[in-house]
Amino acid sequence: MNKGLYISAVLILTAASAFASGFDDIKPANPLDLPVQKTEDIIQINKPQKASLTKNDVHNHYAVALERFIQCNVRSSYADFRILIESIVPNDYAYMLIANKMADLGFFSLSDLALSKVTDEDISYIMNDDIQRYYYPSYKLNPKDEIYLAEMFSNIMYNAQSLEAASELVKNTTLLEKSDYANYIVALGLLKANNINNAKKYIDVAINKNPQNLNYKKLKAEIALQDNKTKTALKIVEEMKQAPVMNEFYINKTYSLEQYVLYKAAKQDYEKKYHLGYYYYYEGELNKAMRTLQTATSSKKKNNADTYALIARVYFDMKEYEKAGNFAEKTLNIQSNNVMALIVMGDISAKDKDYKTAYKYYNKAYSGDKKSIAPAIRLAETARKLDKLDTTRDIYSKILKTRSDCPQAYYNVAMTDATRKLEYLKKAVALDSNFTEGWLELSKMMIDMQNFAAAKKYLAIAKYIDENNFKYYYYQGLICKSQGLIQDAVYNFKKSLSINPDFKPAKEELSI
Repeated sequence: MNKGLYISAVLILTAASAFASGFDDIKPANPLDLPVQKTEDIIQINKPQKASLTKNDVHNHYAVALERFIQCNVRSSYADFRILIESIVPNDYAYMLIANKMADLGFFSLSDLALSKVTDEDISYIMNDDIQRYYYPSYKLNPKDEIYLAEMFSNIMYNAQSLEAASELVKNTTLLEKSDYANYIVALGLLKANNINNAKKYIDVAINKNPQNLNYKKLKAEIALQDNKTKTALKIVEEMKQAPVMNEFYINKTYSLEQYVLYKAAKQDYEKKYHLGYYYYYEGELNKAMRTLQTATSSKKKNNADTYALIARVYFDMKEYEKAGNFAEKTLNIQSNNVMALIVMGDISAKDKDYKTAYKYYNKAYSGDKKSIAPAIRLAETARKLDKLDTTRDIYSKILKTRSDCPQAYYNVAMTDATRKLEYLKKAVALDSNFTEGWLELSKMMIDMQNFAAAKKYLAIAKYIDENNFKYYYYQGLICKSQGLIQDAVYNFKKSLSINPDFKPAKEELSI
């Protein structure tokens, strides 16, 4: 389980970034804004009569159920989550998000329920496999034991009863003999109570019973860190990196853990702060990352290149492009072949549609590191915009021969290969559920096929992730136009242009 389960939930359900988690608590959202019916024990949610899912529909109800979980009102929390799953407007993306968080809480039956409602297995199969590989126990819990262990987890994480919960569970020898997850919960409680030796004992039992579970290995790495065994923790992280995980969220969880371990292992103060800042970056906490990195400089100029490069990356992601460029240039003055800084400079040029300059930066980054995906993808995409199609095809061909977990590669090949377009677009969003461009392109493909029901389904997901995407409103306008809803179409085309005034297709629709 994540140390900051609550912040992870909030970030996931607002789709503010790639799935993220952290160590700090956040208060739950404000009261519900959907119709509700109160009973003595639970809140029953009336099914919302809406054409598409909104963030608040899921986020607000989820926050109420999670708050009950935090308060150890686990049975009511379970009922709330179940009603939420049964009540939301059908949406594969939302079901996958909820399935992930239910597994994180130990509500495996609810995770199963959410996944069972996903209608397109071509989109959900990777997330399904990775959720089970990361969280699921090998021994299937009955409902009574599932609720009981969830209560133990709540007490350990939120109610300052780590030792009490672990001590109680240790007495349940029948459950511990059968359940790998029960041993995990004991180990978690003992770690929180700083009983390291016994925590190691129980996590080893859990892993012996279920050696594929990555969440168990993550806890073992955290126990090793608490025991000042950083080499052991790093070895465990390397094992986790070899696991056949494909969804970007789970890949980033491992990289996040790696940076936290490196932070603990570092000797120099500037190194510690660099890795802690990188950890916050992977967690999606950009402000914390920036505050940490700004204090991570060394008196020796050559030691600052990586820190400056990461600061540039964070500033770019925060849309502070001038500052991003300044720090990227500072990096390159120290280390002219720094890949991250070169990519940031390329990204700034690409943002300004200066693709020739972007190509130069990406090409230099790619030449310096042909194993990394980031420069390869950017170079290939920029080459496509410059009509260097042979370069584009060559790079994507190389990526797909060696990697099966790169959503951008599948997306971009889909854009050039009509025979595999649908298959590859679905593979792209299966690998990265927050890949807005993939969902939008799926909707465009369905519009071209006159399949407006499917187009609306994909557009609803795209809007849920990024409600200010100009393409969303453009495609919504095309659907309205095709259905004779001219006034609605005009509204959407104008909305698209209000976000991106230079978007030619919307201008053409409005005869501007």
